[in-house]
Amino acid sequence: MTAMAERPTVNRIDSTTRREAVAPVETRREKATRYTLAGLRLALGWTFLWAFLDKLFGLGHETEAAKAWVNGGSPTKGFLGNAVAGPFADVYKSFAGAAWADWLFMIGLAAIGTALILGVGMRIAAAAGALLLVLMWTAVLPPENNPFMDDHLIYAGILAVLAFTAAGDTLGLGRWWARLPLVRRLPFLR
Repeated sequence: MTAMAERPTVNRIDSTTRREAVAPVETRREKATRYTLAGLRLALGWTFLWAFLDKLFGLGHETEAAKAWVNGGSPTKGFLGNAVAGPFADVYKSFAGAAWADWLFMIGLAAIGTALILGVGMRIAAAAGALLLVLMWTAVLPPENNPFMDDHLIYAGILAVLAFTAAGDTLGLGRWWARLPLVRRLPFLR
């Protein structure tokens, strides 16, 4: 981000040098950037959370009610069993519909989506989300519309930016989260 402009404040005066402390002032560009990143965080969070809810309840968008997880369907069987292609297809097909894969996938979708929406645990959520997205990218190599690039890789990159810029602090609980004793002791939880 760009350097913040500085302006003198009357918060504190150093008695030995008689200089005023300088407090940063946020520029319009910095504020717009913060809110844009927060919007991207919320949008990606909703993308993960919606995938979880649709697969869990069969809300009819991508998953029909009869194939919902709560109705005995498998969140991984359809895609991994039928839609995968490329050099890793056999690997993915081998665990399509496995209970451990269903649970891991659904817990991942729910946790990543919830963390992004709340703006907490951004580093872990971004790493887990990027890993999931890259795995999904490898399941369909080569991508349909480009020799190697697709939206999964772009979303993974955006997740990295969100983690590096503390995007959970704006329109989220990131600042509160960062003050928790456990998070202060273990900064990777930030």
